[in-house]
Parts: sequence; structure tokens; C-alpha cells
Amino acid sequence: MKFKNFVSTCVLLPCSKLYGMATFVRNKFFDWGILKQIEFDVPVVVVGNLAAGGTGKTPHVEFIASSFRHSHKVAVLSRGYKRATKGFVLAGPHSTPRDIGDEAYQIWRKFRGEVVVAVCEDRVAGIRRLLEIDPAISLVILDDAFQHRYVKPKVSIVVSEYNRPIYRDKLLPYGRLRESRRGLDRADVVIVSKCPDAMNPLDYRVVIKDYNLYPYQHLFFSKLAYGNLTPVFPDVATSMPYLDWMTDADTVLAVAGIGNPRPFVRYLKSFDAVVKVDVYPDHHNYTRKDIDHLVDRFNHLKGRRRIIVTTEKDAVRLATNPYFPHELKSSIFYLPVEVEFTGSEQRPGLDKTLRKLIK
Repeated sequence: MKFKNFVSTCVLLPCSKLYGMATFVRNKFFDWGILKQIEFDVPVVVVGNLAAGGTGKTPHVEFIASSFRHSHKVAVLSRGYKRATKGFVLAGPHSTPRDIGDEAYQIWRKFRGEVVVAVCEDRVAGIRRLLEIDPAISLVILDDAFQHRYVKPKVSIVVSEYNRPIYRDKLLPYGRLRESRRGLDRADVVIVSKCPDAMNPLDYRVVIKDYNLYPYQHLFFSKLAYGNLTPVFPDVATSMPYLDWMTDADTVLAVAGIGNPRPFVRYLKSFDAVVKVDVYPDHHNYTRKDIDHLVDRFNHLKGRRRIIVTTEKDAVRLATNPYFPHELKSSIFYLPVEVEFTGSEQRPGLDKTLRKLIK
């Protein structure tokens, strides 16, 4: 272990220094106007992070879209990570995770036309195409685009995970940071996500002190709120209330292919059932071999009442997976998740702040 740490320090740390220099120069080029930013007539809200991995950006994008959908014509534009297509693609009834990526598909499925959803690697071109298709769009949310500085945002939001704060992290590849912690200075709003339920006033004060934001920046705290189990295949679902499946289950096979599955697994283990865990990389595309392994794991579970529980993001991939067997479709559920704001900063506080910044 010591040798591994020594090699990691000798190899990865110098690479992090070079990476940091490159990102510093790039950001300065934008600051000095050498690299140009495009500003649009409609307000653009950027949601991103400084650290790679699952900080919970997508639930926050959904929260913002839900907050503004009745007062604005909202569009969400993402890159469409790990999709099989290229260029601009508008989400629609015939879209699949393969076409637009799992996160964009999840957002489209949740709002079903109330929010316009599209993907494009070039965010400037994507926004222009969206406004050509629907000139009524009055608010654009860019998912995972804090480092995509070619678009000049009206509001920049950074999501940072409570248990993995950026001020204790290092630059890639030695750590998880995509850019220096000084990049946080560009944020108008910082959200500390995945906060524990039992935070007390002292905990809030410690985090506020550690982040040490400027007076023009706004700090909010959020936590994950899980809903009732929802069938991945509703057309073959049982008539039993889905919450009862979780409380009465003998054994649960938890399947997760997300950036940080620990909160998901921790929540499942808060019930009385025995929980077995299968973890895959973020945005994992499940192969026939993976599904065969899943079937084998399920068949070896003990207990009379056995179920599979997956994440909301994994559910959109499994629901369209051609290898998933029919006999397991009534036994697999996903756990819906949304964000709740904690402490003194409740939902109206964030809504009011965003509306003020957008104006």
C-alpha cells in the first residue's frame, strides 16, 4: 500500500500540476477575452461542479426546471454523455437513452413535454438550435456545463457534495477536481448536496466557514429525498403497494451504475431487509453478460420475498435493455429521488434567489 501511494504521488501529482496549469491558462483566456463567450437574449442557468463524479447535479436540474416550468418556457440542454448519436438531438416520444443519454432521457421522461430537452456537445450551437425550433423558450438550463465557458451564463450554480468537499480535494488525476478550487469564484450559487439528516447549527456554520464564499455568492444546503418504489416495467407490475415491497422484503439486490452509490445503498440498508449490492461504473450500459449475472444473483437470493431495486438513472437504461428477461420484470423497481433544501434555506429561498439573479 505504501509503495502504491508512493507511485501515485510521484506520477499522478506532477500530472495534476500540469493539468492545473492548463486549466488556469484556459480560464484566464476567457477572463481576458482571448477566448470569446457568447451571451444569449434568454437567460442561461448553468449547473455543474468542480469535482468529477456524482454530486447530484441531475436532481438539482430537475428541481430548477420544476420551479420555473409554470412561469417560463424551460429548455434543458446537456451533452448527452455516452449516447450513440452525435450533434444536436431533440428529445421526443421515440427517444431512448441510447439516442440522448440516460440523464437527458430521465429528465424528458419526468416532465413529458412540459420542459424541452435536447443534447448537443457544442452548447452554443445547441442553444441556437433550440431557439430556432421554439422561439418561445425563455429559460435555458445547461446540465454539467460549468467548465463549458463558451456560453456566458446569467447564473452559474456549482453543486458540491457534503462528504467530499472540494476544499479537501486535489486536481485530476491525483484527485477529483476538474479545475482549481479558485474556479468556485465564478459561481453565483453554491449548493452543498447530499447533506445528512442530522445536521445541527454548528455543522452549518463549519461548512459556511470552510467554503468562505464572497458576499455576492449564495450558499444553500440540500439532501436527497427518496420516494416510494416505482416499477421499472409498470405494464407487468404487481398490484401490491410498492412501499410494502420495501418494508416487507426479505432480500434486496441493489443495482447501481451512478457516480456515488453510497447514499442509495445506505438508504436501502435502513430497512430490515438483507441488502446485496452490485455496483457498476457511472452511466454503465448493461450488456447481455451483465444481465445474465443479474439473473444469477437474483436466483441465489434467500427469502420468500425478493426484489431488485435500482436507481432512477439506471432504470431508464434497464427499461429499454433488450436482454432483460420477462420473468424478472415484475420484481425490479427503482427509487425516485429529488432534492430538499435544509436548514434556514428552504425551497422558496432558492427560487427567490434564482428569480432575482435571472432578472
